[in-house]
Amino acid sequence: MSFSADTFIQRLFGANPDFESLSNELWQYQRVQNPIMRRFLDLLGTEEKTFMPISFFKEHDMKCGGDWSPVATFESSGTTGQIPSRHHILDMNIYRQAALEGFFHFFERKSYRILALLPSYLERGNSSLVQMVKLWIDEFGLPGSGFYLYNFEALEQAISEAADAGEPILLIGVAFALLDFAEQNTTPLPPDTIVLETGGMKGRKEEIIRDELHQLLTKGLKINQIGSEYGMTELLSQMYAKSAGRFFAPPWAKVVISDIHLSSLPKAIGQSGRINLIDLANVHSCAFISTDDIGRMYPDGSFEVLGRLDDSEMRGCSLMY
Repeated sequence: MSFSADTFIQRLFGANPDFESLSNELWQYQRVQNPIMRRFLDLLGTEEKTFMPISFFKEHDMKCGGDWSPVATFESSGTTGQIPSRHHILDMNIYRQAALEGFFHFFERKSYRILALLPSYLERGNSSLVQMVKLWIDEFGLPGSGFYLYNFEALEQAISEAADAGEPILLIGVAFALLDFAEQNTTPLPPDTIVLETGGMKGRKEEIIRDELHQLLTKGLKINQIGSEYGMTELLSQMYAKSAGRFFAPPWAKVVISDIHLSSLPKAIGQSGRINLIDLANVHSCAFISTDDIGRMYPDGSFEVLGRLDDSEMRGCSLMY
């Protein structure tokens, strides 16, 4: 049976996608058409679904269906000497659909004054997070939306203008930037403001847990709850927590918690372990990924991110600010 990426994407982002059927279909395609996955499975002596080490995105070009030229390449942040992860993109429209439909799956479909405490597109255009926020601004951002990482005074002014105009506000940023802004902010946010932190505490100040971070942010930003976004260079999809740090995946993605050392050994609900991800939007790269993050699942299908493995490199949002 031949595989049509266009048909697959239509089904993926259509109403009520059959996740298991789509997952099986993509696995059969990728295990043959991605040479890195094929070689890894040959060494393991299996054709069963297997999560690929996330480090493969550092060490290899993860491509399916031949050695095509990418239209874009997302690249992770890293310290000097680190090898960044690279995610080669064949079709940016897939990322566009995942970024827009993923957000509107969890939040009201309308325009927002989008205020980002992130580097600008000109500074970090190869960041999937920055690309996503720029896409949001272009697609459903109200006038005045933009990147305010280095100008807290202008950010306060933008919040005040949006509040006076009765505009819904979406404030998104790395944890450090939001925390620094909250410590000096004097402008109350409207109660319906969506605040999304994207992580990024490792290696800065004293390490704090997400609950403590959210308490500091709610107090400093004078708002009742803080949401979170969970994504990474190697994914085209994002997971969201509206509050309490409990993330949900969109219908075309799934999280599996496994033993730290054996991704084939699943953990029971409530037990902590390695976070493995199936992101079916990764049609042209690798949809089955074993991350370096630790988490646990809850009975309602949500999951919590508890931290990173002790020997994992600092990357991404941790170094963006």
